[in-house]
Amino acid sequence: MSKTYKIAVLPGDGIGPEIIDQGIKVLNAVSKRFGVNFEFTKALIGGAAIDVEGVPLPDSTLELAKNSDAVFMGSIGDWKYDKLDPAIRPECGLLKIRKELNLFANLRPVVVYDELAASSTLKEDVVKGVDIMMVRELTSGLYFGEPKGIELRNGEKVGFNTMIYKESEIERIVRLAFDIAMKRRKKLCSVDKANVLDVSRLWREVVERVAKDYPEVELSHIYVDNAAMQLVRNPKQYDVMVMENMFGDILSDEASMLTGSLGMLASASLTDKGPALYEPSHGSAPDIKGQDKANPIATIMSAAMMLKYSFNLDKEANAMEEAIKQVLKEGYRTADIMSEGASLVGTNKMGDLVSEKIVCNILN
Repeated sequence: MSKTYKIAVLPGDGIGPEIIDQGIKVLNAVSKRFGVNFEFTKALIGGAAIDVEGVPLPDSTLELAKNSDAVFMGSIGDWKYDKLDPAIRPECGLLKIRKELNLFANLRPVVVYDELAASSTLKEDVVKGVDIMMVRELTSGLYFGEPKGIELRNGEKVGFNTMIYKESEIERIVRLAFDIAMKRRKKLCSVDKANVLDVSRLWREVVERVAKDYPEVELSHIYVDNAAMQLVRNPKQYDVMVMENMFGDILSDEASMLTGSLGMLASASLTDKGPALYEPSHGSAPDIKGQDKANPIATIMSAAMMLKYSFNLDKEANAMEEAIKQVLKEGYRTADIMSEGASLVGTNKMGDLVSEKIVCNILN
């Protein structure tokens, strides 16, 4: 009897439930074609959890996640929660589960499909062929550093956060990035702000030390502001990019637009032990919630990453990726990637089309 993979499913808010449903639909198609068994258990996170439990990450959700083989998540947040105490806003649930599961590495593949090159706001010849793996440190830096807060000083409010990294935290994310580069084109670009920030000077020092263990990898360094410029000037110069938490948050979203839409960008958040978390990189888009307009491809691609990184099911993951390519090649598009001459489809139909390609086994 084949193994059953236990997946904690956290649909979240906004379009989260509808895109997660498409991911599950495609995984069920994989199960049907390849005989792989998945066990899905849903739980609350974010605003959906606040509405029911009063907190963005209930203990029961965290317990389920810790006892699963992987976590598959939709999206977090809604405008209606913007005025809540920052300590209990939906995003706190996401930060907490990352910390509790020790998800220190966020991988975001930025791949421009030939069929979608014209969808980018950049010139087609600039983005066609782009294939970058962005590696972002996820559990340290400015978002987690102490002290932080807002207080009165000399009669006026002062807000402050602390960017802090230990050598060990830098080394583990950098070493992972080098390992990934070894399996790709053996090029690694490290992003920092070493001309201004002490923490970046330590970052660069650690990167240089770890690089000695990977003599085959071509290492380069770039300041974060220049990286932002180079990503839109000549993105094809990059293979793997590694960066600290806040820089990664900003640059990975910028890089996503090379593909034409955030709806095309998957992500994996990895740990050195325990379950990893997989989610699309886009937000909850409450303005199109329930309208069958959301692009589920990033979610489906995140599920493919789950098969690859957590379950070592490379054949099944490749089948999912090829199914998406076939559907795009045949001209089907959701609204965010729509172009002249293509066929507009909704969230559910896109999930159906990808599932049918897998089940019918008509892939190249």
